[in-house]
Amino acid sequence: MDHEILKIENLKRNFIVGSETVHALKGVSFNVEQGEFLTIMGASGSGKTTLLNILGCLDSPTEGTYLLDNISIASLPKNDLAKLRNQKIGFVFQSFNLLARTTAIENVELPLLYNPKVSAKERKERAIEALKAVGLEHRMDHKPNQLSGGQQQRVAIARALVNDPVMILADEATGNLDTKTTYEIMNLFQELNGKGKTIVFVTHEPDIAAMSKRTITLRDGLIIDDSVIKEPQKASKVLSEFLANNNIAQ
Repeated sequence: MDHEILKIENLKRNFIVGSETVHALKGVSFNVEQGEFLTIMGASGSGKTTLLNILGCLDSPTEGTYLLDNISIASLPKNDLAKLRNQKIGFVFQSFNLLARTTAIENVELPLLYNPKVSAKERKERAIEALKAVGLEHRMDHKPNQLSGGQQQRVAIARALVNDPVMILADEATGNLDTKTTYEIMNLFQELNGKGKTIVFVTHEPDIAAMSKRTITLRDGLIIDDSVIKEPQKASKVLSEFLANNNIAQ
């Protein structure tokens, strides 16, 4: 392992609701090393979404420490948080979040529009490389409504890769996909992780978690389990078995 991408210490997040204080996170601590593939699991109300928002620099903790690539996010002003988020994190969402009237390559270019150091020529080149990395270079001029769900998610993953972030943060990224496409997308995540990408994947599905290298489980704002998975399920193998069992051509 090279270095810590995430360092979380005694993280707490409280919300004031009327006259009551809701303790969404009650003291969470864990680290994520470069090159890890971590899944975070938890039922509704476990604190999973609150933790995700803090990890994604969309929210700040009430107490505790969060270092992202050795930068403390707790005291950063909003503008600096937004800049850090854009440079360090690639987001992949359940609902893809693509711009409907925009081509695949233009969607992938979006994060680079906020980087004044990147020219229009370099922006396009990097977007093409990101689409190649997810196997979609042949669809770069298609709009989302001309793409399947799996292809749309691949565009979203390419968009997450284009800034070369230190971490990909995926929120239920297979939640809107059928079984075959889910395994294809998980295979892609495993390939990216094999190339050194650090991935934090939020899911409620145990079979998805089984394809990662480590799983943290939350309940009532606390970590109740943090387990290393010695032999993660290979998504490519699971996909082949699924296709064979259902007589579906590859």
